[in-house]
Amino acid sequence: MIKYINLHTHNYTAKSDIIELVNQYPLEFDVTIPTYSIGIHPWKINEATISEELTIVESKLGLENCLAIGECGLDKRIEVPFELQLSVFENQLKLAEKYRKPVVIHCVAAFQEVIERRQQMNITVPMIIHGFSKSIELAQQLIDHGFYMSFGKYLLRNPELETVFTNMPLEKCFLETDTIDEGIREVYALAAKYRKLELEDLKIKMDENFTKVFRNK
Repeated sequence: MIKYINLHTHNYTAKSDIIELVNQYPLEFDVTIPTYSIGIHPWKINEATISEELTIVESKLGLENCLAIGECGLDKRIEVPFELQLSVFENQLKLAEKYRKPVVIHCVAAFQEVIERRQQMNITVPMIIHGFSKSIELAQQLIDHGFYMSFGKYLLRNPELETVFTNMPLEKCFLETDTIDEGIREVYALAAKYRKLELEDLKIKMDENFTKVFRNK
């Protein structure tokens, strides 16, 4: 049976037909979660604990059930100084390269800076923009620079995103729930409708993407 892949969620459901990449924070780590990403979210940056948190992140990245680093990234609409965000993000990208782990990225109004970091630091591991909700033009620019996009909340909430999603190469897409109440099945159902695909065919494609990005080591 092909399982659903939930690329990014804060709500662990433990359902047997779903592989969930559960977001974990270093200082709130839950050892019972079987597959997860771990990272310092820009909203949660605390100068007093950055060193401790990076040490915890690094200690988990070598483990088999830690599939990615993140969510981490850049956000220009919060009060955390942007230069501090850049420093924390860059340190996590270095860890991603060291341990060959994909990166789940939170990005708000800082896409050019994220692209620049990938180029300037020669990041070679897969980088996934989670919760994508922007234009076709930005999506294409990100694809051209090697990024993946994950769709979820905004796909359900914003009908205008259908055009963006249907024009994306499916091999560059993932699906997620993040913090929404709806389950991953609902996201898949709408995504399959938009792409005019049978649900099982979409599940197969997402499984192929997941294997390529997270299991092909």
